Amino acid sequence: MTVLGDLLKPLIAKAGLDLSALDPDQLVADLDDATILALLDQIDTEEERAKYNRFHDLFPDVTHEAAGRGTMWARELYPKHLEHFRAGATHSERLFMAGNRIGKTVAGAYEVTAHATGDYPHWWEGRRFNRATSGWAAGDTNETTRDIIQKELLGDIRWDGNSKTLDGSGMIPRDRIGEVTWKRGVADLVDTVKIKHNDGKWSRIGLKSYDQGRRVFQGTAKHWIWLDEECPLDVYGECQMRLMTTRGVLLTTFTPLLGMSETVMAFLPDGMRPGK
Repeated sequence: MTVLGDLLKPLIAKAGLDLSALDPDQLVADLDDATILALLDQIDTEEERAKYNRFHDLFPDVTHEAAGRGTMWARELYPKHLEHFRAGATHSERLFMAGNRIGKTVAGAYEVTAHATGDYPHWWEGRRFNRATSGWAAGDTNETTRDIIQKELLGDIRWDGNSKTLDGSGMIPRDRIGEVTWKRGVADLVDTVKIKHNDGKWSRIGLKSYDQGRRVFQGTAKHWIWLDEECPLDVYGECQMRLMTTRGVLLTTFTPLLGMSETVMAFLPDGMRPGK
């Protein structure tokens, strides 16, 4: 099959046509140059839209059996993710603890994006904020915060002339990313970033790491805090304090690589703890 034939397949499926009844290569052979260029332009536009609007492609209404883009993220395939989101309506603290590569960080970034932009999907049953929010996203080190959380939320670093910024290929749509400040002493790590909210104001996201110690988690009230990777209990306690006056939410996502640690046991029901 030609490269263009492969590229046309998603467009054919999106149009509701039966792929088995069409030969994409023959279809390409019958097209004139102007039509081919127009199709390639449409493909480029669709790929760019998908790259810079990931949030809107996740957890779609389509079933996993349907053809077309995004079916691997069909909501019906992720009941645990939906349960985690839903629990936010009634629980101020949540832990998504599971194995590697099952989408824990994606779940955290998705909820953070919803709170920062106000773009809650129609199916959302979790906690909602009706105005711009202020929150933190934190990992275990500055480097993992940059390479995992920052990349998942905001994409890659790019340069606009002499100005360093973010390309918006992460979970937060590119057109919502505003002013960025950079952390001193750590290459390419965001300190804070403003995100345009539906109410017309700016949400603010700060990036932090546990290895900075408990004191950097002191300060002003927050609406939400996302902890990606297992957090020391003293840092966790500071995060709880930051949410008291806002009735905020504290979401944690990690794989229990440290075994039955104090943090893990703090989330377990009494009957599941060792010695109980």
